[in-house]
Amino acid sequence: MRLLISIAVVILGLDLATKIAVVRFIDPGKPIRIIGDVVTLNLIRNPGAAFSMATGMTWLLTLVAIGVVIGVIKIGRTLRSPWWALGLGLVLGGALGNLIDRIFRAPGPLQGHVVDFVSVGWWPVFNVADSSIVCGAVLLVVLTLFGFNPDGTRGNESDSDGSTITTDTTNTDNTDDTGTDQNTEGNS
Repeated sequence: MRLLISIAVVILGLDLATKIAVVRFIDPGKPIRIIGDVVTLNLIRNPGAAFSMATGMTWLLTLVAIGVVIGVIKIGRTLRSPWWALGLGLVLGGALGNLIDRIFRAPGPLQGHVVDFVSVGWWPVFNVADSSIVCGAVLLVVLTLFGFNPDGTRGNESDSDGSTITTDTTNTDNTDDTGTDQNTEGNS
């Protein structure tokens, strides 16, 4: 849990610092070119989700973000895998960064627009929080596909309640490998 929280705090700090700087130094509609027209810094206030979807449902997106934060913290208490802590920390930090925008930015609480500013080619404009959420989600999918469990085990090493599965290989039918009963007391 300590690693998860540390990663989330670093991501949240980077997200907030970059958004504050962008709002202060970049005028909307006046992008700053970093690499020609391919990479620019362009201030956009996004009322929707990723790719500007669900623009009229900002309040719902805020509630979803709150749910994600609660869910990650709940899962985080049972983690034993540093890789899962990294993935969930990235998701948590990003979710908190965008949630702060939704709560504290104009036009008002639960309806605030997220500050996006990184534009790369044809890709929609994004921010540090968005990048963090995507990278964390990709890592969690990869961990799941390769059988790494949040409890630190791999594959089917653990049961659904987290206990380790053991296989009993002892012979309980009192016969040996040839099928002879081992409980007979004499060879008459």
